[in-house]
Amino acid sequence: MVDIATRVWNHKWKIDPIVRSLIDTDFYKLLMCQSVFRKKRDTEVTFSLINRSKHVPLAKLIDEGELREQLDHIRSLSLTRGEGTWLRGNTFYGKRQMFRSDFMEWFENLRLPPYHLERVGDQYELTFEGKWPEVMLWEIPALAVLMELRGRAVLHDMGRFELQVLYARAMTKLWQKVEHLRTVPELRIADFGTRRRHSFLWQDWCVQAMLEGLGDSFVGTSNCLIAKNRDLEAIGTNAHELPMVYAALAEDDSALARAPYDVLADWQEEHDGNLRIILPDTYGTEGFLQRAPDWLAGWTGIRIDSGDPATAAEVAINWWKSRGEDPRKKLVIFSDGLDENKILELYKRFTGRVRVSFGWGTLLTNDFRGLTPDDRLAPFSLVCKAISANGRPTVKLSDNPNKAMGPGEEIARYKRVFGVGEQQAMEVVV
Repeated sequence: MVDIATRVWNHKWKIDPIVRSLIDTDFYKLLMCQSVFRKKRDTEVTFSLINRSKHVPLAKLIDEGELREQLDHIRSLSLTRGEGTWLRGNTFYGKRQMFRSDFMEWFENLRLPPYHLERVGDQYELTFEGKWPEVMLWEIPALAVLMELRGRAVLHDMGRFELQVLYARAMTKLWQKVEHLRTVPELRIADFGTRRRHSFLWQDWCVQAMLEGLGDSFVGTSNCLIAKNRDLEAIGTNAHELPMVYAALAEDDSALARAPYDVLADWQEEHDGNLRIILPDTYGTEGFLQRAPDWLAGWTGIRIDSGDPATAAEVAINWWKSRGEDPRKKLVIFSDGLDENKILELYKRFTGRVRVSFGWGTLLTNDFRGLTPDDRLAPFSLVCKAISANGRPTVKLSDNPNKAMGPGEEIARYKRVFGVGEQQAMEVVV
């Protein structure tokens, strides 16, 4: 097992690459990338870094030259032969050759496009522009670099013993969570923590701890590289990015109202089984389900990623009943702001009523809360989102208005088109 504290001490080398592989990314990004490659490959998009936690002054903590070195290193990466073979030949969600040969040929020759980096006050403006299939693959590595560089900045002045004690405490904290969770052997839980992890080594350690501590209850990881290296299931379906860009491309209000369903119609052409998971909250869960075509009710399940999770699950259960479906056969994946107590609370409330599963993110792979003075290693909310498509702004409403994004006039228009009324603001945990 890697001595993480010693490796952190050795991060004082000139450059220790944070991202060493193009498949050090979430599985859903590759699934979506193939879909975009097939359907919308010429769409021009802009992605931008958004720090929702303004109290974390990234530009003061992270040296611009070091950040550029890390980003430039990512641009030098390409798929290795072994990575290409794994993607081409492995079985994902029970299906061989999930990734088509034309997509794989493109991916094997890919280098990520240029970036634009500028300091604005105490924050960085980091943007990526170009063809959608290329630009979208910047999201996860860009977040990983910013999160880990911030961590390295905080850890830089710690001594060897201090680092050893810090990681011993963090390991103990996680293991206590694992012990709590394994009191319920029927749990089904996956690692969703790539995008805001403390570091790659720490995510890998967390995955190994979950595997040993939870056994069959641990069903896999969203991180493709860790899945490959540890012979685990790669887990993931689709994300808000798809409906956000499809909606931005809509020519009028009627096309806008159809856009979230057009996304899933395209998805249905490629995937079945447990990949047919609805993510309904981009423009409000309740309205999305009310207007959804009947064929969507036949899908395997739903992922809940904003707002109050219990409320959203109740809405989904009532919707399935109204469409003549048996909720007990449907899968509900909870994935927003989870920690072990919330996981157990939701499991207790919904087990037997639906099939329950959990995607555990930041508070699995980046919970250093309370372990450093002034809580300087506490996780914070950093995202990298599509902000425009073919020159038109994207919008996300979410079930939590604190997660909304887009120009004010467009947010108002989307609320009108999608019939979004009053929303309850909730703290964005991570």
